Amino acid sequence: MTVLTKTDIPLVDLKAQYRTIRDEVRAAIDDVLESMQLTIGPNVRAFDQEYAAFCGAKHAIGVGSGTDALQLAIRALGIAAGDEVITVSHTFFATVEAILYSGARPILVDVDPKTFNMDFAAAAQAITPRTKAIMPVHLYGRTVDMKPLLALAKEKGLQIIEDACQAHGATLDTGAKAGASGRVSAFSFYCSKNLGAYGEAGSITTNDDALATELRSLREHGQSTRYYHPVIGYNARSTTRRVRAPVAVSSWQAAPYRARSSSFVSVARRSADSFSSSAGSG
Repeated sequence: MTVLTKTDIPLVDLKAQYRTIRDEVRAAIDDVLESMQLTIGPNVRAFDQEYAAFCGAKHAIGVGSGTDALQLAIRALGIAAGDEVITVSHTFFATVEAILYSGARPILVDVDPKTFNMDFAAAAQAITPRTKAIMPVHLYGRTVDMKPLLALAKEKGLQIIEDACQAHGATLDTGAKAGASGRVSAFSFYCSKNLGAYGEAGSITTNDDALATELRSLREHGQSTRYYHPVIGYNARSTTRRVRAPVAVSSWQAAPYRARSSSFVSVARRSADSFSSSAGSG
């Protein structure tokens, strides 16, 4: 008689991961507390530079969450009431929520049943005189074919906002990484993401210098010079309560991430090699 035993395997086991990096995390957090650089300080600036380099973008702007990243990206592009943004129906609610926050209207199109990514033909058919941007969602680490979308956006004079919240390090058909091909891109470091924070955090990447300057201002109450607020912004900085090691944008988060980021890259490469080997042997 065969005896079956039940084993519960968690979708995400943060405790198991923490045990492998505990000493690095504790040391990095201790360094932050000794310096008391608790918000946007040297570790956050270093993280922004390193994450931009990792994505192949000129700028990365750390924010409080992936939702903040989407919302600020839309705001910085000047999208507002009366405008339309094309995105997919098969995505997390925050994609649409960020569009609604701006007062714009989300136009939902279907996905390709083979990839679960944006159907290019459906997106092209959804364009109207009110369309200001197309927001493809790179879902489950699988990236949208960007070449046709970029060509379409150029032809129609539209902006591309990459929702790359689940695509850290993924490669596009352009040869670039997710986050480096759109006018602006949003990443989430929610704790269950493939690259996550202890709590919530996010990042916005762009190759546009002026847009990066505006985004840095918007994340901190619209100020670029302390206590001078020419525009109304947001409190989109991460706080010291959002503490998890691999990545984040408060000092408590950025410092441990910097001690661990190379391990994330090496694990990702081993996983990619494993998948490639399996595919080749099949």
